[in-house]
Amino acid sequence: MGAYILRRLLLIIPTMIGIMIINFALTQFVPGGPIEQIAARLQGEGDVFRNIAGAGGDSAGAAAGEYAGARGLPPEFVAQLEKEFGFDKPPLQRFLSMMGDYLTFDFGESWFRSISVIDLVKEKMPVSITLGLWTTLLAYLISIPLGIRKAVRDGTPFDTWTSGLIIMGYAIPAFLFAVLLMVLFAGGSYWKIFPLRGLVSDNFYALSTWGQIKDYLWHITLPVVAMSISGFATLTLLTKNSFLDEINKQYVMTARAKGLTERRVLYGHVFRNAMLIVIAGFPALFLGVFFGSSILIETIFSLDGLGRLGFEAAVQRDYPVIFATLYVFGLIGLLTGILSDLMYVFVDPRIDFERRAG
Repeated sequence: MGAYILRRLLLIIPTMIGIMIINFALTQFVPGGPIEQIAARLQGEGDVFRNIAGAGGDSAGAAAGEYAGARGLPPEFVAQLEKEFGFDKPPLQRFLSMMGDYLTFDFGESWFRSISVIDLVKEKMPVSITLGLWTTLLAYLISIPLGIRKAVRDGTPFDTWTSGLIIMGYAIPAFLFAVLLMVLFAGGSYWKIFPLRGLVSDNFYALSTWGQIKDYLWHITLPVVAMSISGFATLTLLTKNSFLDEINKQYVMTARAKGLTERRVLYGHVFRNAMLIVIAGFPALFLGVFFGSSILIETIFSLDGLGRLGFEAAVQRDYPVIFATLYVFGLIGLLTGILSDLMYVFVDPRIDFERRAG
């Protein structure tokens, strides 16, 4: 197993290089770069240059102070911006310099926020951790028992009407369900039970420990439920089909013939084999929810997380944020793939990736 893990770790290097090369090359052809973004802001805001001082530095801001919106950007100001952003260097040199910094996890500063990328990600992380962790746990806690019960009672009215509800939930877009929850439970038209926005209240740090816990859970209820609704269908049906496949195998019939109770057969023999694919997929599922948290859900509930950060960085062409998050999240994604394989072995020690690789 050690040799297999080592090979997988070594494969991360060329994979990450390929990911970064492709995305870096794409940005060279995308119109509306950071300099064009600043030009558009200036043309829309007249002589308000103080807002871009962080992007171009004090010297760039001083040069921009002579700009009149109708005449366009002065060439010397554009040259200063290109130097500040590094666009005065060839693309290959910029790419190699960026990758050299990333190897030491030096991601620089955001061009439009005057804050380091690491600090920016840390600032948005609590929202994404909240949505990712609680959404995944809620999906597993409900979907697995429901899927097992549907497998045991396959073809019964219970299986039929629960399947209908699950498919309906899957068909409803998460953002539409979020709006419905707000209308019903956040003071839209009916009950004002849950807060409308934010992760915690303004007086959160003045509350007691128990008060902080209640306030936190009070705020995350609606966004987590909205995020989870579409994930129930896949996980529930995956659990059901996995159990049905195992229940019909020969070893189950043999266990029943020995006189074992149905509960002993189900949880003593079927459970470990049926849950292999479900449990082993937990890291990948959590990562998908964690880093793919809905931009619309965050916007609807006024949650400032990584979803909105990535969207705003792409719109503003904030390349340090885009490439740094791509690098970190891609690296975590590849490591999660290895973790998923280890979960397979942990759940079922009979799996030997080393032998398969050989």
